[in-house]
Amino acid sequence: MPALTKVDKNTIIGEAIRISPEVSQVIEKHFGNGCFTCPGINMESIGFGSLMHNLEPQVIVDEINQVLEKQQG
Repeated sequence: MPALTKVDKNTIIGEAIRISPEVSQVIEKHFGNGCFTCPGINMESIGFGSLMHNLEPQVIVDEINQVLEKQQG
């Protein structure tokens, strides 16, 4: 499976955090570290997680995509 180069609100959180430590840090910043042990991590999207945490998904998506753009140089 090719590496993700961009995420959107439908990206599964578990897929996003496997991209890099920096992306994991963004997820932890917004959702907390409980996300990493949650059984839903491999089923729930960034959009769903945002809804559950009362957050705006586009803010998280944009921050992750900025990290990915930096990594791609």
